[in-house]
Amino acid sequence: MNTSEMTAQIAAGNGFIAALDQSGGSTPKALKGYGIEEHEYSGDDEMFGLIHDMRCRIIRSKVFNGNKVIGAILFERTMDGVVGDGSKDGVPVPQALIAKGVVPFIKIDKGLEDEANGVQLMKPMPDLDALLAKSKALGVFGTKERSVIQSANREGIAAVVAQQFEVGHQVLAAGMMPMLEPEVNIKSPTRAEIDQILLEELLKALDSMPGTDKVMLKLSLPVKSGLFDPLVAHPRVLRVVALSGGYARGQACVELAKNHGIIASFSRALLEDLRAQMTEDEFDASLGAAIDEIHCGSTQKTAPVAA
Repeated sequence: MNTSEMTAQIAAGNGFIAALDQSGGSTPKALKGYGIEEHEYSGDDEMFGLIHDMRCRIIRSKVFNGNKVIGAILFERTMDGVVGDGSKDGVPVPQALIAKGVVPFIKIDKGLEDEANGVQLMKPMPDLDALLAKSKALGVFGTKERSVIQSANREGIAAVVAQQFEVGHQVLAAGMMPMLEPEVNIKSPTRAEIDQILLEELLKALDSMPGTDKVMLKLSLPVKSGLFDPLVAHPRVLRVVALSGGYARGQACVELAKNHGIIASFSRALLEDLRAQMTEDEFDASLGAAIDEIHCGSTQKTAPVAA
């Protein structure tokens, strides 16, 4: 796939985006969910090696392909690795994805600042230009960058949106597609109010974008189904995708199906039933069932279309 083909697939593909981008802080939890306890490895190199093996197992699976999984988000160390058969030689991960019809993205944020004004901004990314150049050279199509909104503070939410778009413009300047992720804490007592403020701030930022560039949005599913319809329809938005945000897969898919035009970009909800101890047939069956369920929530909507 070339860039225009990837753009077309992400814009209109009948599927969802897999998030395979657990980073340092979330890796032990991801491995534990996969059936590997912390005492079974020592140090970061072993830990990251195990999580890389898990991701490669997913990518190699016969059920993981562009028919239902139109894109995948990678952690930098995963992007730099290879997918092989256990030997030292292998195919670079982005190229392995492209060969299966899956568009690669890279997680570029370096974690979150401490909470202020009800939000957590992204930490500085001083080496971002170098990372973007390396990623693009490896065939990666786009980026993903995450901040978190904890409460309905308009000043804080406006700061999150401003930072997301600032980084997004840097990504666009490098010739890549930014996926902006201002995550909302789904346990926040002011969640519905956050959704409304976030919608307003995103629309203002989109309306003021220069030129003709587009961005992607990765959002927590709203309390009010259909609230983000104006974002889905906005001419400067390539695609709106949703994170599972702590929901178990079944509930996440139910909520997703209520929102037209939004597809999944799930991580934990995609991987929750996979175990290292499974045979290949068991692994493929479990992954296939998860893919089918998330694909259904992304493509078969339950709510009536708004008039």
